Amino acid sequence: MDAKTTTSDTQRRIIDAIDDAFDRQIETTKQFSSIPSTRGAEGPCQDMMGDLLRARGYEVDDWHIDTKDLKDLRGYGPIEHDFSKARTVVGTYRPAREAGRSLILQGHCDVVPAGPLDMWDTPPFTPTVKDGWLYGRGAGDMKSGTIAALYALDALRAAGLRPTARIHFQSVIEEESTGVGALSTVQRGYRADCCFIPEPTNGKLVRSQVGVIWFRLKVRGKPVHVFEAGAGANAIKAAYHLVQALEVLEEEWNRRAASDRHFKVVKHPINFNPGIIKGGDWASSVPAWCDLDCRIAVLPGWSIADHQAEIVACVEAAAKKHPFLAKNPPAVEWSGFLSEGYELTDAGEPEAVLRSVHETVCGGPMKELAFTALTDTRFYGLNAGIPSLCYGATAEAMHGFNERVEIESLRKTTRAIALFVAGWCGVEAA
Repeated sequence: MDAKTTTSDTQRRIIDAIDDAFDRQIETTKQFSSIPSTRGAEGPCQDMMGDLLRARGYEVDDWHIDTKDLKDLRGYGPIEHDFSKARTVVGTYRPAREAGRSLILQGHCDVVPAGPLDMWDTPPFTPTVKDGWLYGRGAGDMKSGTIAALYALDALRAAGLRPTARIHFQSVIEEESTGVGALSTVQRGYRADCCFIPEPTNGKLVRSQVGVIWFRLKVRGKPVHVFEAGAGANAIKAAYHLVQALEVLEEEWNRRAASDRHFKVVKHPINFNPGIIKGGDWASSVPAWCDLDCRIAVLPGWSIADHQAEIVACVEAAAKKHPFLAKNPPAVEWSGFLSEGYELTDAGEPEAVLRSVHETVCGGPMKELAFTALTDTRFYGLNAGIPSLCYGATAEAMHGFNERVEIESLRKTTRAIALFVAGWCGVEAA
């Protein structure tokens, strides 16, 4: 059965199967979200995903990522932390009869740090259901979406159906800092006719998304005892001088964004963020050093190399106007994302299927989103020429305190994924 021949009776059976298993789906999501899979600590999540896939009979490929294999590929970002335990897990379903179109279903299991625990209403790694929402770090971004995709496939089986095309279910890491987990699947040779990533998008299709550059400013000063502070040079204060210059660059890039066909309707799509600051050694000493980790966005079609050069030029020009930095220039290092933006184009058939099932599930037309964050879809679209859809549930406070996903939207997303698989891959009686 394809998108045109999937009957209302078949759809009803799939939806009923999702509803029958939905409580179990939420419990699995809670278990998955309870694992504090911050950068470098994703292994237990990948263990759990491998177990879930094996229990369902999928062919599991679980490998350690070697950055030497990736560093020359488009979109690679430098890794600075211990990467010796980094893994990707892919579960493959192979049909008894190849008749449909193949699919990659992907989610990332890495999460950002929780921050001060006393600023959460509920513990970040004790997922809690409250007032129709599931709270917890990673519950929204995006462990609930990954488990929704898994249970969507379960629902087809429970409805007495099996897909008639190959499906790769991919659990990756590093989505929040470089994307090399997804890049590793491309390097390993995983391909399909379409990719679907259920990041939380409030039921909208991501039409265009920004790219991201991470960089570090390494600023040096002159240490003296604070009683004679005027004889020294404060590296932390000098870093503020550079931040102000980069804020001017941010506004210039936003003026350019006003001509972009998708982002022209988005207020301030280019966001610069000084996100981590470290510096100094003693409260009564003028600080001799300051390292500042920053993030800034770029739009689809913008050259990463050209915009790296603009960042360097901005920092150099600002340093020349500073009494100490003029003779002691700061360094700029690239510390993570070096990622292009991505615009979904030429996705006629898979997009048509998704629009159809969204209307079935939600009762109205699907809207589009110009996204001021980035997703792993870029690797499949830019590196492999695979039309890559990003669509998912409603989440709030991602990367913030009390991150949460709306449970009813998660049910609808699971229905949409299952019906999409049925329509895109085709199904037959099991």
